[in-house]
Amino acid sequence: MELGKRKEMILSAIVEHYVQTGEPVGSKFLMSTLPISVSSATIRNEMSELAELGLLDQPHTSAGRIPSQKGYRYYIDNLMSRSELSEDEREEIRTQLERFAGSPEKLLGKASEILAKLTDCASIATTPTDEGAIVRRIELVPVGTRLAMMVLITSSGIIKNGICRTDTQLTPEIVENFYQIVEKTFIGRPVSDIGTVMIQTLVASLGVGALSMSPLFTYLADLASKAVQAEIHLEGEQNLLHHREFSDSVFEMMQFFDEGDKLERAVSANKGPLSVTIGKENMFRQLENTSMIISRYNIRGHETGAIGIIGPTRLNYARLIPGIEYLTELVSKMLTDTFDDGSSVVKEDDNG
Repeated sequence: MELGKRKEMILSAIVEHYVQTGEPVGSKFLMSTLPISVSSATIRNEMSELAELGLLDQPHTSAGRIPSQKGYRYYIDNLMSRSELSEDEREEIRTQLERFAGSPEKLLGKASEILAKLTDCASIATTPTDEGAIVRRIELVPVGTRLAMMVLITSSGIIKNGICRTDTQLTPEIVENFYQIVEKTFIGRPVSDIGTVMIQTLVASLGVGALSMSPLFTYLADLASKAVQAEIHLEGEQNLLHHREFSDSVFEMMQFFDEGDKLERAVSANKGPLSVTIGKENMFRQLENTSMIISRYNIRGHETGAIGIIGPTRLNYARLIPGIEYLTELVSKMLTDTFDDGSSVVKEDDNG
């Protein structure tokens, strides 16, 4: 669809004023603000044609016009002028994130918290995942006679860990044998290959002597499964109560957020470094009145996770998109630096 210059100016002015005020825009206002000399009747005709094209809605018979979901899409794709962050704003975000740069989990949590505060929306952060990653390192640290911390590190910087319980005492000989088998069997292998069938085959091939290590390999398979599945952290859902657009649907949206698998599918459907999904472009009915802005962060150049927001369609896209992109850039750099220098702070997760 191609619009004439005048129609584009009118649509852009309506979007930007409505985003700022939440009030429908009339022809008299446009006549006083457009940088061209044009009559009110001409503007009304242009607005009617924009409405016929599906780019504007009229909430009430006597009211002005507001952007439709299709109108927002045209504006973002063709008309929007980005409003970049100031250097002071960048420095403030950078300073807040740097405090957590050594811990991927805390860094992503802080990034999500910052987004929720900056945007007054619900924010999303997914943990790193990469189905094509290979096993880089496996560590086993005894913390008791029958307890050990196991750490799995992949080639894309994903770190999964937790406390494993064993049926027998973890002797130095068992630990040494474990490392020998790990080096021969797992290092350099795709993480997605490590599953129940593989572990059962491995234990059977090792004979009776491997029974004492069976819980260790079973737990390793559990960590590998988590390494290829993204976990979603949601922050600021209560912010959606501030938006009148959701007065009739906020409870249903909260129920949707509780169904993590659907939310993960909605995020995964947004491809590319940055995507904006508006209204009914979203794959789930519960999100048909929202906009979702998702940005992919990377570790060592590989896209491994996402951060973004869910909010009303009436968003200041020109302002929010550059901010989300900058936050993603910082997260990517800090995660890459953390992985490269090996200084990641590993959180104990006693779920064995």
